[in-house]
Amino acid sequence: MDSIIVTGNGPLKGQIPIAGAKNACLTLMPATLLSDEPLTLTNAPRLSDIKTMSALLESLGAEVSQLQDGKVLVMSSHALSSHVADYDIVRKMRASILVLGPMLARDGHAVVSLPGGCAIGARPVDLHLRALEAMGAELELKEGYVHAKAPNGLKGGTVDFPLVSVGATENALMAATLAKGTTVLKNAAREPEIVDLADCLRRMGAQIEGDGTGTITIQGVDRLGGATHPVVADRIELGTYMLAPAICGGEVECLGGRINLVGAFCEKLDAAGIDVSETDKGIKVSRKNGRVKSVDVTTEPFPGFPTDLQAQMMALMCTADGTSVLEEKIFENRFMHAPELMRMGAHIDVHGGTATVTGVERLKGAPVMATDLRASVSLILAGLAAEGETIVNRVYHLDRGYESVEEKLGNVGARIERVSGQ
Repeated sequence: MDSIIVTGNGPLKGQIPIAGAKNACLTLMPATLLSDEPLTLTNAPRLSDIKTMSALLESLGAEVSQLQDGKVLVMSSHALSSHVADYDIVRKMRASILVLGPMLARDGHAVVSLPGGCAIGARPVDLHLRALEAMGAELELKEGYVHAKAPNGLKGGTVDFPLVSVGATENALMAATLAKGTTVLKNAAREPEIVDLADCLRRMGAQIEGDGTGTITIQGVDRLGGATHPVVADRIELGTYMLAPAICGGEVECLGGRINLVGAFCEKLDAAGIDVSETDKGIKVSRKNGRVKSVDVTTEPFPGFPTDLQAQMMALMCTADGTSVLEEKIFENRFMHAPELMRMGAHIDVHGGTATVTGVERLKGAPVMATDLRASVSLILAGLAAEGETIVNRVYHLDRGYESVEEKLGNVGARIERVSGQ
């Protein structure tokens, strides 16, 4: 199993290109199931999760081709051969549940395994199922699979989500595009990935209004066509690399980034004493004079502070001046990186969904273990600010969400290398 070795060596300088959003691409790919014409995605990230979704789509009979070194995906679902999303593939990634709505909407039936993914909490799919039931779907859970039917097609309805759910909003949005009549999604997620999906569906011929707000209205159409769509920049990768110069000093320009993708995050960086400015090419980040100031963080649905940047922000707070409180309100069990940071000398006290971090002058390099995708990169960031060598083990999680992390950080001056396991 691979490991990554990071040696703290001072300020960074240069440019880091930001890839297309993993979470957006994983949502856009199942949209090909809504049409028998090709869907082409440009600016696609080259990640293991994308390969997993490709394998899932191919198992259903879709054709998936990767062009331009994987940055362009061309998909066609003109001849689906199966409507069963098997456990052996679905268990690897929670986003696999997003094939349910499109298959059900297009052909009136689907069988999808309950999904797997990172060990950061239950993340149940009940909101997905309730949304589809509101559109007339008949659902049954048997032996770990969702058996869904809509013999006469889905019908427009009102879906009032009791909790904001990105995945459930995405599944319902795709399904509603082919439902008969009008569907209204209330308390819908407002993330940029939702807007990106709606933009893509409109290119395919869908009639959608209100994306980016809490109420989305979809007028069903008889069929959708093909389209070419660029994947939005990955706001989580963007925020992660913005933290690199914040943690160890220097100045880095994140190419392709936009402040409106990470507004709440930028406000916290400003409060911590980090300079953030938008350029013609992206976002430039540099640390102001002196030690970073401690700030409190509460994770919230967009446009609030993203849960997927909480672990990385904790790494920054480990060497901040003062005490910060990080409250996790999206997922339970998402402080598993805290004990690993403590191995590096961090002072962290975790009680339930709250972590209190008292900054230290300098972290110390140590062997640590990645427990999930965002935790793995938080340990790499901590290693940039640590004295000596940090060995991050079990980094297969990292490859699910960050492409070429060693190359991107190495190009701005970080001392980082990957070591193959035995």
